[in-house]
Amino acid sequence: MDYSAAKERYASFGVDTEEALKKLSATPISLHCWQGDDVGGFESPDSSLGGGLAVTGNYPGKARSIDELRLDLEKVLSLIPGNHRLNLHAIYGDFSRGKVDRDAISIEQFQGWIDWCSANNLGLDFNPSCFGHEKAEDGLTLSSPDAGIRDFWIAHCQASRKIGAEMGKQLGSPCVTNVWIPDGMKDLPADRLGPRERLAASLDKVFEESLDPAHNLDAVESKLFGIGSESYVVGSHEFYMGYATTRQKVLCLDAGHFHPTESVADKISSALLYVPELLLHVSRGVRWDSDHVVILDDPTKAIFEELVRCDALSRTHIGLDFFDASINRIAAWAIGTRSAQKGLLMALLQPMSKIIEAEATGNYTERLALLEISRTLPWGSVWEEFCSRNQTPGEGEWFAEVKAYEDTVLAKRS
Repeated sequence: MDYSAAKERYASFGVDTEEALKKLSATPISLHCWQGDDVGGFESPDSSLGGGLAVTGNYPGKARSIDELRLDLEKVLSLIPGNHRLNLHAIYGDFSRGKVDRDAISIEQFQGWIDWCSANNLGLDFNPSCFGHEKAEDGLTLSSPDAGIRDFWIAHCQASRKIGAEMGKQLGSPCVTNVWIPDGMKDLPADRLGPRERLAASLDKVFEESLDPAHNLDAVESKLFGIGSESYVVGSHEFYMGYATTRQKVLCLDAGHFHPTESVADKISSALLYVPELLLHVSRGVRWDSDHVVILDDPTKAIFEELVRCDALSRTHIGLDFFDASINRIAAWAIGTRSAQKGLLMALLQPMSKIIEAEATGNYTERLALLEISRTLPWGSVWEEFCSRNQTPGEGEWFAEVKAYEDTVLAKRS
């Protein structure tokens, strides 16, 4: 079905496709840089992950330098309709002039990224990297019983906030600086309260300096468990929900950081009652592993449906968080980002006024029928129109470009 026919079909259900396309175009996705090099970063050539993180696979073509990573990102951006953002971890700075320890990083290591994002019309988001470091070897950072360890990571997070604020100031768009730490224990702890008291105190020091929210927004992120922290994670959802509420911080909900039977979508409306804004890390959890490439599955669609139904797009920052080294990394980025955008478009195209009217009048039969009918409406034609308007390859075209890029660029990397 062509777009004009799809537009008429949606209009018969009271849906304005042009309005949906306008909102989709105005909603950027923050692309995570770490998909391109398997969370390696550029601190040192022999860097290791740690912190409960693991990347599986060895597909050829991994980015080995900042220049290669930027080249790959430019290719990905050409495959994704709309204007977007880049999400950087602190380990992705430019350390070509000499290694700088994490408590001493500054805007100097990231000015090149700001300039590149400015040239490519991208906003920037940022993350302190509290893993893969000798001072995180025991799995404890901001909650460590060692005051010296805590102070080191506090200084790193403070420096990261200042970098984020400068990114936001120069690019004219607030940088979301998100704090995630790996702290936890492999086996059952005797003391659950103490580490959480230390974490809260450390975070208060991290956020002590007031920064202009027009430049920097502070976010905190929970996790259910990780490798080496199977029994206890200090920064649980309950901890960060309480912390973000009492300190009025942005709450990050990572779709892969909860139990597989939990609905992240169901948490959105509750969190919006108590925190100013949300950060979503759209990911796909598969059993214990939280970082699979996003696909257009039911949990992903449910997240975007809830954002639209809560009219929360203006209070939500949407980013991706996955890393897969078993497949072409460019394709992983493109599949994940386009799937997230499709989920949002499908939500925007639901005949919500009719669905809400049916619910308000107690007609739950009609509500269910409309929800099912909306699944078969021609949203794919609207998506193809969006791609066309943004001069981006459609569904039958983008993968051929990935293969060509692999043959001409990725295959030459040893």
